[in-house]
Amino acid sequence: MVTDPDILKKILAHGGLMPQEEMLEIAKRKGNLNIGIPRETSFQERRVALVPEAVSLLVSNGHQVKIETKSGEGANFSDNEYSEAGAQICYDPKEIFSCDIIFKVAPPSEEEVELMPGGQTLISALQLSIQPKVILQKLMEKKITAIAWDYIKDEEGVFPVVRTMGEIAGTTSILIAGELLSSFSSGKGIMLGGIAGVTPTEVVVIGAGTVGEFATRAALGLGASVKVFDNSLYKLRRLQNDLGQRVYTSILNPKVLAKSLKRADVVIGALRGSSGRTPCVVTEEMIQSMKQGSVVVDVSIDQGGCFETSRVTNHNEPVFTAHGVVHYCVPNIASRVSRTASFALSNIFSPVLLEMGDHGGSKELIKNNQGFRSGVYMYKGTLTSEVLGKVFNLSFKDIELLILGM
Repeated sequence: MVTDPDILKKILAHGGLMPQEEMLEIAKRKGNLNIGIPRETSFQERRVALVPEAVSLLVSNGHQVKIETKSGEGANFSDNEYSEAGAQICYDPKEIFSCDIIFKVAPPSEEEVELMPGGQTLISALQLSIQPKVILQKLMEKKITAIAWDYIKDEEGVFPVVRTMGEIAGTTSILIAGELLSSFSSGKGIMLGGIAGVTPTEVVVIGAGTVGEFATRAALGLGASVKVFDNSLYKLRRLQNDLGQRVYTSILNPKVLAKSLKRADVVIGALRGSSGRTPCVVTEEMIQSMKQGSVVVDVSIDQGGCFETSRVTNHNEPVFTAHGVVHYCVPNIASRVSRTASFALSNIFSPVLLEMGDHGGSKELIKNNQGFRSGVYMYKGTLTSEVLGKVFNLSFKDIELLILGM
């Protein structure tokens, strides 16, 4: 213990015995991201990869966000909202595609790939059915690291984008059907649901995955009578448990399905093929037996559809009638509610981009995050997707082997 008065004076003069402010360690940021968000040019794509609120979060964490002018128009976001959130509005697409990270909804076109100087990270959807070989080859030539956001997994091994878009498509499909049943849409004038004393609308949902589950939830919430079909007992049992109530379920038996379709007012096609095309489970004969004015919404149309009478439509001309049954077969239902879908995408990818910044870039995140790594289909120009390699006869390497050399 110090007792010398001269020493005590010196200690007090330097604040040695005074209460001191606690000094907390500040985590050192490893890297600031340079993110470019181009305007979507694919047909009727109205979603935007990041909403202004997500941009504000990224900018406040030290990242730079550039967005092409009018990118948010389809989802009713103005350039001014993005500018106030801290984004830099760009009028030249080349400036966007020169950013280190290019973040967009639809896969890039050949013209967009030409604008890339090379060596960047591309995050977008990967549409296997329409992915041109020439675009893959150009990405390989430019040493691009390409990540398919629909193949990224979360902590529980779930594909968050696929599930979220499925939730939106399932709920929206019932709202679309309700609209098509109304008199002012040249429908039968039926309310989708039920009221006291009136027989409720009968809805058949084919598929018990995410789309089927949320279509069922929406229909039950409106008071409709719902029947769910699937070829997986596990999915049907899980659906019963998740709903918390008993609902009619059946394995996809053609005779049982045909009997239910005769009474149905609305049929939602929500089957997904395990690989390739969706199985066609509703024949033209079954459609012919349905009630006049009933509605079919084929959410599976992007994989070929599960109705024999289905053909691809678009948001401008979404419906056609076959055998007296109204068909809605638009592949990109999420673009119909583009603002909601854009918020959903931002909620998924804002934390991913922040984590990427904390790791110092996409390379380190790919190395350290297995869920994010599962979305990589090209690493620095090397194709890592076995499916794409076999489809287009291109050489590929396992991403797990590549990261060993990082």
